[in-house]
Amino acid sequence: MRAKPSNSLLARLPAALPIWTLLAPLAAILALLGLTAGGNSTLVLAVVSVLLIGAVLAAVHHAEVVAHRVGEPYGSLVLAVAVTIIEVALIVSLMLAGGEPTNTLARDTVFSAIMIVCNGVLGLCILVGGWKHQELAFRVEGTSPTLAVLAALSVLTLVLPAFTTSSAGPTFTTAQLLFAGGVSLVLYGAFVFVQAVRHRDYFLPVAGVDDQDTHAEPPSWRVAGLSLALLLVCLVGVVGLAKLLAPTIERGVHAIGAPPSLVGVIVAMLVLLPETVAAVRAALHNRLQTSLNLALGSGLASIGLTIPTVAVLSPLFPHSLVLGLTPLSMVLLFLTFIVGGLTLGGGRATVLQGAVHMVVFVVFLFLAVVP
Repeated sequence: MRAKPSNSLLARLPAALPIWTLLAPLAAILALLGLTAGGNSTLVLAVVSVLLIGAVLAAVHHAEVVAHRVGEPYGSLVLAVAVTIIEVALIVSLMLAGGEPTNTLARDTVFSAIMIVCNGVLGLCILVGGWKHQELAFRVEGTSPTLAVLAALSVLTLVLPAFTTSSAGPTFTTAQLLFAGGVSLVLYGAFVFVQAVRHRDYFLPVAGVDDQDTHAEPPSWRVAGLSLALLLVCLVGVVGLAKLLAPTIERGVHAIGAPPSLVGVIVAMLVLLPETVAAVRAALHNRLQTSLNLALGSGLASIGLTIPTVAVLSPLFPHSLVLGLTPLSMVLLFLTFIVGGLTLGGGRATVLQGAVHMVVFVVFLFLAVVP
């Protein structure tokens, strides 16, 4: 005898969208509306932290639903671009509202994002994936050119301003800034074209991966569209809640005597949490290529979207935009790309490469506290 269908909301929800993935983004947005002026009590900070974690986990879930529907590498591209667009909006709003201390915010955020994704996320993925599967495979034809684009953009936008002579200090003139923004946008557009259209197969997971989620029935377009909308809501919640925690982070940084740039590092880590969790989960399922798509793609999106945006809006900023890195940061940047080139040049990785990247990331964090 056929069971009578239930009319409850839970029964009508698609299997791909558990109830908690619907409630988490809504709770995060409600918290942003209600806790903005709620003070800095321990209870408020605890609630914000819990909701932030919930929004991150929900964002990862919805990103995976979208990725399963559209396939790789489109899923990774959706998450990377969505996170970066909201991150850019946060940077621009803070720079427009802030004073002179925010003139390095774009530089510090982009540099921190590169160090986080190329060392922290990449190293953690290789470390945990290699520990579980011993050896991880990926496509050199996709990862090496992506790293080359990321290295070129990083040097053109973060290193050259420290050596140009047309303006005082580590800054670009207006013409130089607009040129750098245009070059960044062109290179990022070329990368997206190659990844999504011309050589999409270069960015697909290596054949032979045993992952039940990959071979499961994809969700409908209606469910994927709902997940995409909820993903954007989650990301707004993550960035907004991270911004609520920023004053507490600033006080903590000041209390330990660390430089103010550490605030940008911590906020960048919070904003990149969804991509980090998604990348680590992919590595645990022996899909390192997906992890690399997320990590390197988010680094490229961070530069390719942030620099053109601040270049266009630079006349509105109250102070000159400082983009040039310090000598210490340049050394770490060059070390990152040297190690990254060696890691991504062989097509296979083990825990050793993961450990190297994690050590470089820990050094970056240590020097951010004790420069």
